[in-house]
Amino acid sequence: MEQWKKGGVEMKESRVVACMTATLSQMDDNHYSCYLETFSGTDLVDFLMETFLLFKDLIGKHVYPSDWMAMIMVQNRVFLRAINTYADTMNLKFLNNNDFEVQLWNNYFHLAVAFITQESLQLQHFSPIKRNKILAKYGDMRRLIGFAIRDMWYKLGGNKICFIPGMVGPILEMTLIPEEELRRATIPIFFDMMQCEHTLSAHFHKFENEIILKLDHEVEGGGGDERYMELLETILLECAVEHPLLRPEVEHFVDLVKGLLVRLLDYRTVMSDDSLNNRMSCTVNLLNFYKDINREGMYIRYLYKLRDLHMTVENYTEAAYTLLLHSRLLKWSEDQGSPQFEVRLGCQTQRQQKEALYEYTIGYFDKGKMWEEAITLCKELADQYEMEVFDYELLSQSLKQQAKFYENIMTILRPKPDYFAVGYYGQGYPPFLRNKVFIHRGKEYERREDFQNELMSQFPSAVRLNITTMPGDDVRLSPLQYIQCFTVQPVLEIPSRLKSKPVPDQIINFYKSNYVQRFQYSRPVRRGPVDPSNEFVTTISPLENAIETMQSTNDKILTLINQYQADDALPINPLSMLLNGIVDPAVMGGFAKYEKAFFTEEYNLQHPEDRDKLDRLKDLIAWQIPLLGGGISLHGKRVTDDLRPFHERMEECFKHMRKKVEKEYGVRELPDMDERKSTRPRSVLRSFRQSIISISSLQGSECGTPTKPYPDSGLPDTAAPQTPTLQRSSGSVSMGDEGGAEGEVKLRNSKKRRKRSSMIFIPEERDRTNTLDSKRLSKKQEFRSDTNLSEPGCQRNVFLTNANSRSLPAITGLSLSVANGSEEAESARSRRDSKSMSVCLPGDRTADRRSKGVINLLFGTKSIKSEQQDNKSSTDPSNKKASHF
Repeated sequence: MEQWKKGGVEMKESRVVACMTATLSQMDDNHYSCYLETFSGTDLVDFLMETFLLFKDLIGKHVYPSDWMAMIMVQNRVFLRAINTYADTMNLKFLNNNDFEVQLWNNYFHLAVAFITQESLQLQHFSPIKRNKILAKYGDMRRLIGFAIRDMWYKLGGNKICFIPGMVGPILEMTLIPEEELRRATIPIFFDMMQCEHTLSAHFHKFENEIILKLDHEVEGGGGDERYMELLETILLECAVEHPLLRPEVEHFVDLVKGLLVRLLDYRTVMSDDSLNNRMSCTVNLLNFYKDINREGMYIRYLYKLRDLHMTVENYTEAAYTLLLHSRLLKWSEDQGSPQFEVRLGCQTQRQQKEALYEYTIGYFDKGKMWEEAITLCKELADQYEMEVFDYELLSQSLKQQAKFYENIMTILRPKPDYFAVGYYGQGYPPFLRNKVFIHRGKEYERREDFQNELMSQFPSAVRLNITTMPGDDVRLSPLQYIQCFTVQPVLEIPSRLKSKPVPDQIINFYKSNYVQRFQYSRPVRRGPVDPSNEFVTTISPLENAIETMQSTNDKILTLINQYQADDALPINPLSMLLNGIVDPAVMGGFAKYEKAFFTEEYNLQHPEDRDKLDRLKDLIAWQIPLLGGGISLHGKRVTDDLRPFHERMEECFKHMRKKVEKEYGVRELPDMDERKSTRPRSVLRSFRQSIISISSLQGSECGTPTKPYPDSGLPDTAAPQTPTLQRSSGSVSMGDEGGAEGEVKLRNSKKRRKRSSMIFIPEERDRTNTLDSKRLSKKQEFRSDTNLSEPGCQRNVFLTNANSRSLPAITGLSLSVANGSEEAESARSRRDSKSMSVCLPGDRTADRRSKGVINLLFGTKSIKSEQQDNKSSTDPSNKKASHF
């Protein structure tokens, strides 16, 4: 019944409109003139205003079905004639200053724009046959009304200022119609608006702000294209030639609008794309742009668009950092907040809005397992509750929340994610991706192959590059798409507050994968002369690379053992995969390759200077056995019945492996792994981490752990290395004072601090150049990231792009540029080194690193002047090149 009534009303309206249209179509100029003369001055104004409103309402209502094209076009032709006739009356009677009617003219302009932009006149959407029929019978009515609007505007004279900025949006909507002649006729109105406001105010800020605001909405809604951007630039600059005083400001405005249009068109293109990463990248490009030009409202608008994109894929941490950017714009004050967020947040004052944003952000950080960041916000809230608003009830809740987060840090496993460097090369990509490199954070336990397959599915026509070097111009300038993807390792930068202190593993592990500014990777390269102009490339020998690899492997085993000791609920799969990959000969490459390469008489004769490093590598291999033993013991207690055969095979493989290693390299012993504390299992590997991992890897010193030689060991007796001295603290570990070959690792316990978990002793960081071995050929590059959402005053043009991380923050950086980035051939048969390449972003990093997203990497090269390079031969066959970013 309701539908029938509604249909009946619409049918009645269409009949009335048809009658009115038929009546108007019968009127000639004399009829119009006689009819208008019946109105007095005030009545005529009212009649014209009401008629304009009626026409505008009928145009927007679509009283006829869309397929009644003949009826619609007849109505438009009749309305157009009436509008032009009434416009002539306005020019005669209501244009002079004394009789000027602002509202009447405003109604006219809005009606004319509504007429020209109605869907039924957008001929570009019709088929060629239909378009040609309409043009032949009715012509392009958009041109007629558009030229009339232009003429009416220029007749306003000094009254133009009354329509700035109100008419900027409607005129912009008209100029965006994809009709070349119409655009050329109406775009000059913008320059006239700028000139008019500049004459009155010595600037055109109102016009500029309005066009930026309206352009964003219009382009997002489908208006505009690259041709419009070209015409806008050309026409406005041509208009400014004859006005030298205004020209610099016009040029600046054109650059501003052009930059915005590029980003808006990219954004509109990817909004219908299946790639969420591209949508995030464009959104970030836009919000960064609005931040740079100080358009706070638009900046916040896109912050929430970015937040919503992150929430669709449960990127809770990224969503939290996004909201945090908004909260930074607010103060802890009772000043009035942004009205547009009163409804969204249910708050009025800035304090209320900021507090509400913090609560949302803390919740997102909690879901993303970023409790360190949540604690920081809780502390700030607690300070407000205690010292400013004196709300002890809320203070109590905040402190309880902090306590829960601290407990989570120490008890809940947070898997270490992998990072992937992804380069998009070739002109086939949109500008926000073209020839840029990004760091993506993988999902938990995500393999590079899976990540790469997902990446290739987003760009099915792209060619995969199986190299880690920067491609040449033939690739970067190609019209095709190329993708480069490889794994990189984050470089730990220890916070100053943790240095020289015993720090639990659960705390330090967080910084190994978060707040990362540099990444590194290793790749084989051909031997060649050292580039003296390249400061950031370090060439390391294969032996040094083997030592680093063994240290990393032992560290992984140690970390997992500590985690599984601390939490009985952890899934067994990660431990199974790691242990089996080391002990099973079918999958193990391991140290067997190192033995063949380095532990030979030939190598000893050719490289007598590497004797200490060889001992260090043997010591690490020996220490891997008790670590594996501890891990397998834990695995045996957790393994299910269906995986018992798998565990038994792993035990058998380990038995043979241990026999061989202890015979060759001696026995290492760890404390009893079954010893338990009253509330939490104690890490029995503290001494190993302090003596082997911490000191040797972070300080670069030789590993000096004591050994107990196997009785049948064929190794020659050597002087025992000096035992490193550790800072003593309750619950910490020290080495035995006896020294010598019979010295054993000893664990000292303290009754007062029985609940302390495993510790890693963090020494003071030494200068990077001093950590390089004096015999190492230094040739290192660094990747260093920086946040794009920089603090005020930052003059760099930076780009924030989205991260592929699903739960934790990623890193931001500068756009890609290349210096000395020639492609190096990688041949499997050639004698190759391992090259270490690091990429550094110049300048200071932003102090607050909580605004993280994906990173554009800047490949930069500088020269290093160190005696280590000058004294080292570049043709040493034992050199390897390491790579850092």
